[in-house]
Amino acid sequence: MAELIKVSAQSRTTAVAGAIAGIMREQGYAELQAIGAAAINQAIKAVTIARGYVRDDGFDLVLVPYFTEVEIEGAERTAIRMVIHKYPVLANGIAH
Repeated sequence: MAELIKVSAQSRTTAVAGAIAGIMREQGYAELQAIGAAAINQAIKAVTIARGYVRDDGFDLVLVPYFTEVEIEGAERTAIRMVIHKYPVLANGIAH
């Protein structure tokens, strides 16, 4: 299982995107977790930026979100986890 990248509302999207790109190049699979609308916004922006970072590596990114329950300071919260997979791109830049 890949390392879980926890994204907050204050996360720098370019830093998260760089982490995503690095993990995708090494492992081919990454997973993000975000709680709250602002954190989810930062996570989606980071994945969008990461797509540009890996474009020249011959693959695109596919995001599969799902809900999960996590415990934070004794309280249960609903988080969104986002599994990221590689998606092959043809030489002409078109995904298939």
